[in-house]
Amino acid sequence: MTFLIIGITVLFSYLAFNNPGLKDQYMLNPYLVNSKKQYYRIFSHAFIHADWSHLIFNMFTLYFFGSSMFEGELYGVEADFKIIYGKTGMLFYVLLYVGGFLFASLPALVKHKNNPGYNSLGASGAVSAVLFASILINPYNGIYIFLLPVEIPAIIFGAGYLLYSAYMAKRNTDNIAHDAHFWGAIFGFVFPAALEPRLIEHFFDALKHYSI
Repeated sequence: MTFLIIGITVLFSYLAFNNPGLKDQYMLNPYLVNSKKQYYRIFSHAFIHADWSHLIFNMFTLYFFGSSMFEGELYGVEADFKIIYGKTGMLFYVLLYVGGFLFASLPALVKHKNNPGYNSLGASGAVSAVLFASILINPYNGIYIFLLPVEIPAIIFGAGYLLYSAYMAKRNTDNIAHDAHFWGAIFGFVFPAALEPRLIEHFFDALKHYSI
């Protein structure tokens, strides 16, 4: 499923790169959602990106935390969901991804509903949801950040990611939807735990026994 999501996203993003009109039509514009009832934008914006670097970063992150191949075996959240939730695991994984970008869109839909000039696009909210589902399920995982040669524990990375996203969303000094990152991450942590509350116990037990 992860590979299917990546394939669809790459295809639609590529089409949007070469067709500015298509990009304009599919971006999340809360004003048009509110005034023109163009609800499809709440979904379509997650499958197009601003440029190649934006697309590659999101899909690279989704690949490694959603579904990675090592030595011929499947790892990542997609596989974890199948183990934890059984036959409904695949459905819940799709709901995690879709719910991630829907939930991440809510702040913009409320805050910018009367702002015709506001647009956003990209799968960052959904990817953040997958990333934080991985942190919940495997809090001891090591995460590498570009340009840093050291492995950062998932728990520490997650805390830093949330603080940074909240801080940058409050400053609002760039063109990145940091609030979407923040709320997508929150959804990714809460959704799997709501389906299986024992994950919370597992996570806090990991915190209790964690040592650097």
